[in-house]
Amino acid sequence: MSGDSRQSDAELLRAVRAGGTMAYGALYERHVAAARALAAQLVHDEAEVEDVVAETFGAVLDQVRRGGGPEAAFRPYLLSAVRRTCHERTGAWPSEPGERGEPSASGEPGEPGGPSEPDELGELVERGEPVADAGPARLERAPIARAFLSLPERWRLVLWHTEVENARPAAVAPLLGMSAGGAAALASRAREGLRQAYLHMHLAGASRQECRPVAAKLGAYARGGLGRRESRLVDEHIADCTDCRAVYHELNDLGQGLRVVVGPLYTGPVLAGYLAALARAEGGRAVPVLGRIDRTPKPWLVAFAVSAPVAAAVVAGAYFLVSAEGPVRPFARPPAITPTPTIMPAPERQEPPSARPSPPRRPEPTPVPPPPAAPERRPAAGARLVASIDPLGALVRAQPGIVAVRLRNEGRRASGELTALIEMPPGVSLLASGRRGAGAAVIEPVGTVDGWSCRPGAGGARCTRRPLPGGAATALFLRVAVAPRAPEGPGPVVRVAAGRVRVSARAESGVRTAGAPARFATDGRVATRVIGGTLLSCPADARGCAAARRRAGARPDNDLWHMRAVDRDRDRTTESSSSARLALPRGGRLVWAGLYWSGGGSAGTAAAVKVRPPGRSGYVRVRAAEVNGADLPAGHGYQAFADVTRLAGAGAEGTWWVADPQLREGVSRHAGWSLVVIATDPRRPYSQAVVLDTTTPVHHPTDGGTALEMPLAGLTPAAAPARVDLVVWEGDAGLAGDRVSVGRGTPLRPAGGGRDPANPFDGSVPGSADGTFGVDVDAFHSVLGRDPVLRVATRRDVLLCGVVVVNVHARS
Repeated sequence: MSGDSRQSDAELLRAVRAGGTMAYGALYERHVAAARALAAQLVHDEAEVEDVVAETFGAVLDQVRRGGGPEAAFRPYLLSAVRRTCHERTGAWPSEPGERGEPSASGEPGEPGGPSEPDELGELVERGEPVADAGPARLERAPIARAFLSLPERWRLVLWHTEVENARPAAVAPLLGMSAGGAAALASRAREGLRQAYLHMHLAGASRQECRPVAAKLGAYARGGLGRRESRLVDEHIADCTDCRAVYHELNDLGQGLRVVVGPLYTGPVLAGYLAALARAEGGRAVPVLGRIDRTPKPWLVAFAVSAPVAAAVVAGAYFLVSAEGPVRPFARPPAITPTPTIMPAPERQEPPSARPSPPRRPEPTPVPPPPAAPERRPAAGARLVASIDPLGALVRAQPGIVAVRLRNEGRRASGELTALIEMPPGVSLLASGRRGAGAAVIEPVGTVDGWSCRPGAGGARCTRRPLPGGAATALFLRVAVAPRAPEGPGPVVRVAAGRVRVSARAESGVRTAGAPARFATDGRVATRVIGGTLLSCPADARGCAAARRRAGARPDNDLWHMRAVDRDRDRTTESSSSARLALPRGGRLVWAGLYWSGGGSAGTAAAVKVRPPGRSGYVRVRAAEVNGADLPAGHGYQAFADVTRLAGAGAEGTWWVADPQLREGVSRHAGWSLVVIATDPRRPYSQAVVLDTTTPVHHPTDGGTALEMPLAGLTPAAAPARVDLVVWEGDAGLAGDRVSVGRGTPLRPAGGGRDPANPFDGSVPGSADGTFGVDVDAFHSVLGRDPVLRVATRRDVLLCGVVVVNVHARS
């Protein structure tokens, strides 16, 4: 559990509801590892895992901002939302007939589709045979689940983390905004509250009169708090009563009951895998979720099955799920995390952290009203347009860029036909396509055109589009050129007319002297993919090279070897070559593909490269559309770019080969390539994707170097989860001290390579088993606040930052 904020989860959630951007970033940092751990059990593609995590955090943010979501227990709510997102994307889990999977705490009989008779369950457990999975609607009717759902949310929070996830009180304390001692005291009170709630439900459902006086003493009996005579009476009763005996064993180990019943209520049958993955991610110890089931006497399991059929189904079903071969599929829709409680124990007393916890008095049942409904934001009766205009990345002097215009109709009715007048600041001009229509030049929008048509106008452009339906959004991206002496000042302006509706907006930023301009951008159901490879490596026959290629040993860097060209394609016409496999989202199609390559030498000699896309038998020579040079310690370097969208065509998925760019062999040399792809993803929510170019060296401070700061302007949602891919040249695995952050916040952890936030540029590319000397493709995940700035710094290394790819979930 991480996060620098000292505020509790409840305080952060209140701040998010009040519009706080940084508060949601703190929640993201604390809980993103858990979301990834669960998503990895439900989907099996790394890119899809990150899409699920980003989509879930975005959906939870929307819910919280509308007044819904959790008040304090963020982690269980988030896990339930991850399961729901996976289901909506894949439809992968089976559910019982007629089951809605929503908690009701009603105690009604189980639905058909699985074992429900106590005798059947007892016989199955006795014979050691599998028991069918119980869905969430049946899980929540288990007494331990009903007792858990009746507790205050703070108690549910501390029980989830300490009992289900096996976290220490010191690790849970920041989530509660208290000391470790206070968290331990709260956990003790919560366990006693759960015990009392469980006993109350057992008493309410006891059918035999002779069970009632014994059941009332079972809590004290489990704690060893009864006298000798009363203990003997309870001993004699539970020896013959399977119901009370099961309740006693449940009270004796409430933590195990929470793990085998309440845990799957939120995570599904993959709880064991989730806990193991979470322990690895947080450097902790995995919880032995079902470890004690093997050692539990069969008579106890039979008794438990007879008295609590749903819980027994989970115990046996989960046992066979984690011991069987093959992937475990999730089941049933995740429950809402704010059910209507049935019983509430007495409110907790606020004690100082140093106070020793004492068992509370038995509480009286207190009815609790259902939580208030989230306020619904009603759209306007007619059309209501909201407009924005922003440069993407930055408008940098003497470089091309992209300006984004976005419109949203928050009304119920369609607007009139849209006319947008776009005015550029001094020194910035829109780029025409060279094509002419009806005698006038045409300006072609970038990315998804979405019905827009544009022509040059006074100081900018005049763009038109068909009416925008109620609740819909549209985006328009226009290429611009910035003059070398363009003045810094206000940004571009857009004025939109649609019938009688008028709306205007001005960008907050204009021309800058530095930054990363946008190469490509689009909005929609889109995802980003970045692959790449190296074209130089250490000599294969040299001692220590094999270890260095694994980013291990004493010489893992290109600074320590005479680098030689690698040629892996078995094609005699090439002198250097490498490949990587591109996987597109399921059901997706290519929108844009850009190829970048880099090496040693002057920019004027790096004009072309050979490319072999999937499905082609031979190479195609591709000329660079742009080449930028840079000065590095080993001499001149460059980065080149070419648009290869048409070259890819419909066959973009598969293995890409790149060969023979301009390169130099020798010590401290690098050469490699990267393919950046934007593709549609039918399962992804409305998103924004932008590709930023920057061929900028970043040196360590002893060389007078400074950090590279790249504004990520033009991404409209604040506090939205985002994926950021970086293509960086010349990184060294043996030199730690690199840092990637949004602003000056916590260093971001890369998703690949060594996953070290202090050494993200370690010569690694996703999908490559070997190290990629001097070539890094790294994915990072963060929450973008208002006016986000991506910051790349290093203490000891020398980096050449090449490409930044941002994909952020947006509310359409």
